[in-house]
Amino acid sequence: MNEDQIKGVAKDIAGKAQETAGQITGSNKQQAKGIAKQVEGKAQKAVGDLEDAADNPQRNR
Repeated sequence: MNEDQIKGVAKDIAGKAQETAGQITGSNKQQAKGIAKQVEGKAQKAVGDLEDAADNPQRNR
């Protein structure tokens, strides 16, 4: 895994936790921030996946 993949997964997990905390506390704002963080994390992981595929074309066949 490369740095973008790791950071992306971490942001996704943190976003899920933040969304859940918002649900528990009834905070729509925290839920929305958590969802946004998940989207950002998934996008960063996708960038990392593309970088990994470009660096290792044989492994991805």
